[in-house]
Amino acid sequence: MKKLFYPALFHKAEEGGFWISFPDIPECLTQGEDMEQAYEMAVEALGLALTCREKEHLAIPAASDPTTLTAEPDSFLVVIEFDMFAYRKRTNSRAVKKTLSIPEWLNEAAIAMDINFSQVLQEALLSKIQM
Repeated sequence: MKKLFYPALFHKAEEGGFWISFPDIPECLTQGEDMEQAYEMAVEALGLALTCREKEHLAIPAASDPTTLTAEPDSFLVVIEFDMFAYRKRTNSRAVKKTLSIPEWLNEAAIAMDINFSQVLQEALLSKIQM
């Protein structure tokens, strides 16, 4: 999945800072004390909402065209950039066990060189998926 771009409405909060809503994902709400924190929280909330939808086998809604949305008084529109792959990488680093087969001579040579099999496999997979 490539990067996603969802419009978010940043509303000025009475006590200061902002609260954020997503027109395309009504359950996705968050807040921040300043613009930087509000944006970071919006990215995190969007990631949580989208991954929850995936786990529940719900459709991921298409993002609205930001030019068709109108901000209410004391609010403004911000497009949030979201990278699902990077989010998963950051939030789900649980290790999984894999069983594989290699020639015996290769196994013995690697053991003799004290090579970490898990590290080599991770590096090779990252290289293959171009990370």
